[in-house]
Amino acid sequence: MLNLDALEAIEDPKARAHATSAFLREQQPRLRRLSRLRRDYVLDQRRRKVPRKKIADDIGVSPSTVQDIELGYTGSGRNRTPAGKGKRGSDDGDNSSE
Repeated sequence: MLNLDALEAIEDPKARAHATSAFLREQQPRLRRLSRLRRDYVLDQRRRKVPRKKIADDIGVSPSTVQDIELGYTGSGRNRTPAGKGKRGSDDGDNSSE
């Protein structure tokens, strides 16, 4: 398996694209598992009433990303329910704006 530096160093664009496709195909299941582990942590912290801002600081993301993780959102957000139309709760245990 190539590492990312080796992948980027492939000079031939076609070979680099082919190797990148294989790498992404191979890594996708691992990325899903890692995302689940992170979501499990976020959900556990929210069950304990930890504010999103605190969780965000702890794991190095924004509070809105914590909210997205909590709600199970993935991807770019183009296919998400508009704010106010779904289960977008704002109770995060503090009164500060996110």
